[in-house]
This record gives sequence, structure tokens and C-alpha cells, in this order.
Amino acid sequence: MEVKILAVGDICGDPGLQFLEKKLKPFRQENDIAFAVVNGENANVVGITPKQADMIFRSGADVITLGNHTWTRTEMQPYLEERTRILRPANYGPQCPGRGIAVYHKDFGDICVLNLMGRFTLDNNTDNPFPIADGYMAEIQEKIILVDFHAEGTSEKRAMGYLLDGKASAVWGTHTHVQTSDACVLPKGTGYITDLGMTGAIHSVLGIDPEQSIGKMMGDPPRRYEAGKGPGKLEGCVFTVETETGRCLKAEAVRLT
Repeated sequence: MEVKILAVGDICGDPGLQFLEKKLKPFRQENDIAFAVVNGENANVVGITPKQADMIFRSGADVITLGNHTWTRTEMQPYLEERTRILRPANYGPQCPGRGIAVYHKDFGDICVLNLMGRFTLDNNTDNPFPIADGYMAEIQEKIILVDFHAEGTSEKRAMGYLLDGKASAVWGTHTHVQTSDACVLPKGTGYITDLGMTGAIHSVLGIDPEQSIGKMMGDPPRRYEAGKGPGKLEGCVFTVETETGRCLKAEAVRLT
């Protein structure tokens, strides 16, 4: 049996939330998507609130993954403890609230989702994601394994893809908000894309108002980021996976406008 799994790039601010609410469920129905993972890292532009996480779930996400802004909103800490369908990077310290890996039961079989974060320039106190990922692969029993690697460096992301080739069903990168053109199935059967892109305002700088981003580059004083305005887009990747083996058969980048 084959199933289609959708990974959605970072939701950025109200434009991203509203576009997701409008587009995700119809896209799932039209394309027979069995499972959807959405990165909610920037739903509040920086970080995410419980209310926004609830909205992402209502919009059709099965799982929300996070990244370097996980702890920006302190009210998320009990939310992460209480809900198993939202993950923070597994390479944060074990004393941190929430979990970085979980198994979800579906009628076609169980799915394991792992959230990891890179260390290059993200300036977070995290453990090395590579031995952690490798160690988890030795323990996971489920056939379908999905990995959201929230990282800055393209080399770091591609190295993770090849490390997990033949072990995970799909590995995708998030964080840089620009969709890459390398969606593929790696030699040993793992679906891969370096970055899913983002879900937010089309006319923006990584989801942020262009004038503010230009001002920052020109040396303006720091201020709270504001999301871009105008029409939205959703970017991500659809992975077609064989349930009996967990092998990815096809990886196709997606952009909805």
C-alpha cells in the first residue's frame, strides 16, 4: 500500500495561518494526503502561542514541529507537556518541556515523527543532532519514519539526509524559508528536500515585511518583526511512501498560491 505524506514549510504570522486555514484541508482531500506535518515555528512571526497551535491543528495538521524559537513564548511550555501532537527539537536537554519524537497511530500503520535542530549559527544550547538521529534510528520499530531537521546550513541538512538514507522514510529541512529545488528520493529510498520553504506572505523577506527587513540591513534599531502583507502561499513537499517497507517512492515539491 502507498500513502501520501505532506510536509508544510514554516508558518509565518497571520498571513501564513490564514492561508493554511484556507488551503490545507482542500489540498489534503484533492490529493489524498494521509498525514500532514506542519512546522509552526514562526506562527507568531517569532515563536508560536497555544491559540495558534490549536488553529494549525484545526486547519488539518496531524503534527506540529518547532525549532529555534520554541521557548520564545513561555505559555507554550505546559502546552508542550500536555499535547503529544506538537514536537520540539529532540536535541534540546531532556529537562526541557515536551518531547522531540512520538509515534502516531493511523489506520494504515504507525508513523514515527522526529524533530531535530541543527547547530550551525542557530546559537542554541543543543546536543549534536547527528549521533542523536543515528541512535534513534537504531531503536525505532516503526516502518514509516519522518524527520524535520530545522537547520540553517544546506550542507548540514544534506549530510543529515544522507546519514538517514535508507533508515528514515523522509527527511526535510526547515528554517531558511526558501524552497529548494532538490526534492528527490535518495539512493537507499529516503525522500529528501533541503528546505520546504514557508507558508506566509508572497511579497515578503522570509515572511517579514520587506521595508522592515531592508531597514534592518541598513542599520535601523531592532524592533519586533512584522509579517508581510498581501497574498499568501503554502510551500512544502509530498512524499509517497510504501507502508510495508517505509521506503519513499516519490518526493514532489509543492507551492500553492
